Amino acid sequence: MADVARLAGVSPTTASKVLNGRSDVGANTRELVLGVMAEIGYKPTAARHEQTRERALVTVLDIVESRYAGTVLQGILVAATSAQAELLLRLPPGESIRTNRTAARAWMAEQKESGVVGLIALAVAVPDSVLLAAEDLEVPVVAIDPIDTTESQVVSIGSTNWAGGRSATEHVIRLGHRRIAWIGGPPGSAPSVERFHGYQAALDSAGITPDRALIRHEAFSVEAGLRHGHDVLTLAERPTAIVAGNDEIAVGVLAAAKELHIAVPGELSVTGFDDTPQTEWTAPRLTSVRQPLVGMGRMAVETVLGMADGVQPASRHLQLATTLSVRESTGPAPSS
Repeated sequence: MADVARLAGVSPTTASKVLNGRSDVGANTRELVLGVMAEIGYKPTAARHEQTRERALVTVLDIVESRYAGTVLQGILVAATSAQAELLLRLPPGESIRTNRTAARAWMAEQKESGVVGLIALAVAVPDSVLLAAEDLEVPVVAIDPIDTTESQVVSIGSTNWAGGRSATEHVIRLGHRRIAWIGGPPGSAPSVERFHGYQAALDSAGITPDRALIRHEAFSVEAGLRHGHDVLTLAERPTAIVAGNDEIAVGVLAAAKELHIAVPGELSVTGFDDTPQTEWTAPRLTSVRQPLVGMGRMAVETVLGMADGVQPASRHLQLATTLSVRESTGPAPSS
């Protein structure tokens, strides 16, 4: 190891970090050190090699088809690869396991025996029997955007959903809109509720009384956005702006507006949430609240591996900041 460090021009500590897959090493430095290791034929001890090879993480999720999940998984994969940890993707076990503590414990024990050192749950309800079983077996758990955040024992990673919902609503208020609809995700989803509360706070600060006919909650899906978008846009007094709970809902709203021949942004402004790649593909391009989705995935890996090494996070509920990406789907309110 001393020879590797000397030939690479780095400290022995840096060379050791590269060998152990630490994430706090620059990409160029990592490539340099790995190149020197290959050049001189350096091999770690068998025990260290086996330990690194068998270190694995399980990510449990059931929304693999969404752009949101794909973007978060990108961050998880990059961080796991950097840490030389094997990444295993799992759909949530069937109800027979998830509702039975004994079965859930057996499923989690099988994962642990195969070398899993941590579990990442993406948009999974908390508490959940599998997550509780992981805690029983002392397998660290990190939940990304858990559906329910009332379970304080689970470490969670999310974004500032309330602030994001407020910033999107304030944006259209500044553009002169006063009749502003909300179409959000499931009423039992903590992220959706937090975003809705941000919408309400922005209306309240502006002295706007929300119209219950303009408020809808259902699912984070294009279909829900299309259906509810059509409903609110065919009201006798339709909204001039719609704040959507995520980008897929917003895409559905844009489709509804197109079917009804309502110009966006001339007659209607629309905002999304997540700022997934599809915001660049819509016509017009979608204004959206940017969640640091890749960063959330990376932080989940770094946090759960740290917990596996005995390092507890500073807080059990970590939040990354949101920002508003303004594009062509929002514009001044139409003149009355």
